[in-house]
Order: sequence, then C-alpha cells, then structure tokens
Amino acid sequence: MKYEVLFYENSCDICFTEDFLNSLPIKVKSKVTRWIERLQEYGPDLPRPYADIVSYKIRELRIVFSSIQYRFLYFFYGKSIIITHGFIKKSDKVPENEIERAERLMTDFQERARKGEISL
Repeated sequence: MKYEVLFYENSCDICFTEDFLNSLPIKVKSKVTRWIERLQEYGPDLPRPYADIVSYKIRELRIVFSSIQYRFLYFFYGKSIIITHGFIKKSDKVPENEIERAERLMTDFQERARKGEISL
C-alpha cells in the first residue's frame, strides 16, 4: 500500500522541510530523496533503523551520511505522511524541542485541515 508524502507548509506557505533539504549538499539530498520514496512505499512498516517512533504520534526518518545523522520528523494523516521538518541530530536522543516543534506543526496542520484550509 502506497502512502502520499507531503511536506508541511505553514499558513504563510513556508515549508521547513524544503528549506532544510535545499540547504543540504546534493549527494545528501539525493540519499534523503530515496529514503523519502521508501517511506512513501512502506509507510508505517519502514523498519528500524530507518524509521522509529519518537513520541505518541511523531515518528522519525533516520538517514546517516558520512557519519552525520539527518532526521525528518513526520506523522500520519489518513493515507498521507506529513513531514514537518528536518534537522541534523547531534546527540543520542532526538532533542525535546524538535519533538515539540513537530507536535505543534501537526496540531496546526490538523486544525487547518479540519477547517478545510488544507485539501488532500
């Protein structure tokens, strides 16, 4: 079963995932793109170490390139996977502020979708 991967955009059409992707070297961006395609194909069945649950509804896509750990936080909305943002992980745990940010963005997305401001 295939899922649709979408990048979260705030109400001002700013896309944190695209901004982060565009800041990455081309080889890293290419590897990330391949893993996003795998996430789209496997959805919640993408196994560790490639994906993991970091909080109740927030998951992470885990990509390593040249010993640098890239993380993309996302959540499921029906058959859609909404990637909220990406960052470089510098510690053992996913920073709490990154999880809180993803949760805020998820809540914003869900509220705007309920109001019909976002069409899927």
